[in-house]
Amino acid sequence: MKIIGVNPENVIKTGFFCKMSQKKTDGYQRKLRWLKARFTEGLKIKMLDLSEGGRGFIEYLPGEFAWRAVRAEGYMFIHCLWVVGASKGKGYAGLLLEECMKDARKQGLRGVAMVTSEGNWLISKKLLLGHGFQSVDEAAPSFELLVNKFDGGPAPSFPADWEARAKRFGEGLTIIRSDQCPYLGDAVNFATETAREKGMSARVVELTSAREIQERAPSPYGVFTVLLNGQILTHHYLLKKELLLKLQ
Repeated sequence: MKIIGVNPENVIKTGFFCKMSQKKTDGYQRKLRWLKARFTEGLKIKMLDLSEGGRGFIEYLPGEFAWRAVRAEGYMFIHCLWVVGASKGKGYAGLLLEECMKDARKQGLRGVAMVTSEGNWLISKKLLLGHGFQSVDEAAPSFELLVNKFDGGPAPSFPADWEARAKRFGEGLTIIRSDQCPYLGDAVNFATETAREKGMSARVVELTSAREIQERAPSPYGVFTVLLNGQILTHHYLLKKELLLKLQ
């Protein structure tokens, strides 16, 4: 399976895997603008060749620029690793992971890190454990920070002030978002529509830099959270009917 590197010169033609059939949508265009700014920070996307039937990609960048609430300086950090459809079960996820680890070694980094979780869009830890990763930190409700270390240096970590971070967003319904994921526009719309149905006001807070995510986000996922009166309702995309249940 051929692996294609997405870069500033070809991103318009190749896309970046997600929402490929909806390139005119706001979510796609916001992600595209976000990507163009991140390429200068060392972000890389590697995709399985669509012309060969490949359906998968990996997105990663140096840890100091990670859009997750982690401390991972000196490591390569993976945002997303997806293999879907007929491409699953053929070892392609491992190939994409090896591409990332190869780049990390070339750059003289300490290793590769990624946040995993059950129940949202983050990958399960099973794949990473099978490729030499180890769990080095945990956060509620099901987040783990996994690392493949190349040397004996300090490991990445989560912050320890999740409750205080959430409370700083104050009373009412608060939706935290960024442009790292092109599906978050839909998630924000569902949340605001649900609030209106419940007769509630909602405010949207946009986090626009890796530093903001690392210092302010109230969950490890970082790029999307819904809070009510300083308490987390969800760390990930929910349909309207799912969010309504949480607001009862």
